[in-house]
Formats: sequence, structure tokens, C-alpha cells
Amino acid sequence: MTRLALVILNYNGQTFLQQFLPLVLQHADGHPVFVADNASTDGSVAYLQANFPGVTVVRLTRNTGYAGGYNEALEQIRQVHGGATYYALVNSDIEPTAGWIEPILRLMDANPRVAACQPKIRDFNRRDLFEHAGAAGGYIDYLGYVFCRGRVFATFEPDRGQYNDNRRVFWATGACLVVRADVFHQSGGFDAHFFAHMEEIDWCWRIQRLGYEAWACGESTVYHVGGGTLPKVNPHKTYLNYRNSLYMLYKNLPSGWLWPKLLFRLVLDGLSSVLFLKQGQIADVWAIIRAHFAFYGHLPTLARQRRALKPQQQLSELPVVQQSIVWQYFANKKKTYAEVMD
Repeated sequence: MTRLALVILNYNGQTFLQQFLPLVLQHADGHPVFVADNASTDGSVAYLQANFPGVTVVRLTRNTGYAGGYNEALEQIRQVHGGATYYALVNSDIEPTAGWIEPILRLMDANPRVAACQPKIRDFNRRDLFEHAGAAGGYIDYLGYVFCRGRVFATFEPDRGQYNDNRRVFWATGACLVVRADVFHQSGGFDAHFFAHMEEIDWCWRIQRLGYEAWACGESTVYHVGGGTLPKVNPHKTYLNYRNSLYMLYKNLPSGWLWPKLLFRLVLDGLSSVLFLKQGQIADVWAIIRAHFAFYGHLPTLARQRRALKPQQQLSELPVVQQSIVWQYFANKKKTYAEVMD
């Protein structure tokens, strides 16, 4: 068994592979690199076989998204290729930097309770700014809205070293995520019903229910293009984010808080639809409506999943922010992590 396997999930991303795979290999520090191909149709597999013979290609028969794709790929790596102690899940549009791996492994080796860890994620195109997907570690408020150190809604902080520490967070981003392999498999991996978006947040919540932790490593940095598979503004992304957020809350909220918080969240989702409507984004309004109906239709499955999970810890035992990020950001005009947490 190898110490670390770097795994890139690819779907029609030949352009990103051409640009970033050489850098991944350059900064892999001798760890094996796998590309799991999610049934691409753009010639990605042939390109890999012709140009990167040292990279192991794991071919998947259909596109099951980020969640299902990684579940299947990591299971194949475990069964066919001997597995690893850690998996580094690296988006195809990630530019790594020299030495990014070792600080994370050092942190995780020193604390066996750390089962998920991310580096700092900076914007590939605006290189001094944190990037949307994870920034310097993710948090969640008591209503289920997510934000990051370095990124609250659409406000992106420049990286001035203010988050160079290693710190426990609520969730670590799937854009570049190192996971403890045995915990990933023990927990059942990502929820494949999510397809893409927020599955890593749901997974981080679930592993904390098993007694593990998610961390951000401020000693490590990578750059992320973002929107590689779906553009950053896209009605289908709106649909997935709203639907998956409701899935996650239903599965994981403690019983006494479940329906009050869900009902309040449904009201806030309605208000956000009004904002989309005012901006003329009709497709996004319809996406939110479809997300809610998908949630209602999925309730029997969610109820079974909820019953199967270990009894919920009190949210006070987890790094959950006990105030509304929506209120802080839009009403109190607090735009940065430090302001929100003050």
C-alpha cells in the first residue's frame, strides 16, 4: 500500500489535463498519480495513453458526477491497485505548487482524528485572491449556509498570510481534498445522489459524526480555475446547490432542529428567488423551484439515510457558526470572515 495516491477525476477535461497534469506530476513528490475518467467523449483517455504512460487511467463506464465518480474510482484503486493510506482528490483545473503535499500529510500523520484536509485555494486568474471553492477552509452557519475563511458569498479576500495557520474547520473543499482512505471507505464515501456540489460538505459532516475532523492546512497552497465542468454562473449549478443543501440538512440536522430550520431555510430560498427574478435570471428561479420538488420527491430515501446514520452530536460540539451569515452579510454589511466572526 502506498502512502498517498493522487487522483484526478476527469470529464471532458483534456484541455485542463494538457495544462495542469504536467504540474501535478512535477509536484507529486514521487506519489503515484491516477486519472479517473468519467466516460469522457473528448479523447481524454487516448490523449493520456499517448502522452502520460506513467499515469494510471481508471476508466469509468458512465458519468456519475463528482460523487459517484470518485466513489467508484477510489474503490477500484483500493481493490485493483493496492489502495493507499491517503487519497488526494485533485480537480483537473488545479495548479499545485512546490511542496504542497507534505505539510498536509504531516498534519494528518500527527493527528489520526483528521480525516479530511485541504490546502489554501487561491484563484488561478486573480492570483492574490482566495478562490470561491474552499478558500482557506469552510464553515457552515446554523441555517446551513456555507462560507469560507477568505470568501463570504461574493466577497473574496486577498491572501496576506492571515490564514497561514492550520485549523479545524467544518468542511474541506472537494477541489483539492486529502482524505484518510480507511475513513472514506468506512463512511461509505460521498453520497452519489448529490452527483456534484456540496457532497464533500455532507461527507465532512458525516465523518464528524463518526468522531473525525476536517482541517485546513495554511502551510500549503494551490491555485484553482473554478467552473471547469460547469460555469460559475449556471442554472444547473444553482439547481444542484439548492437541492443538495436541502439533502444535506435533512440527513444531518439534529431531530429537534430539523423541521424549524428546514422551514426557515425554505423561506430564505424563496427570498433568494425574488432576487434572481429582479436580476432577470428566470432560469435560476426555475432551478430553485425544481430543486425543492426534487427534495420533496427524494424524502423517502433521505429518511432511510437519516435513520442509518449514527445519532447526531449536538451542533455545539461541531464548528458551526451560531449566527446567520445571510443576515451578517446582507443586513449588517459584514463582508469578510473576520468581520462575520467578530
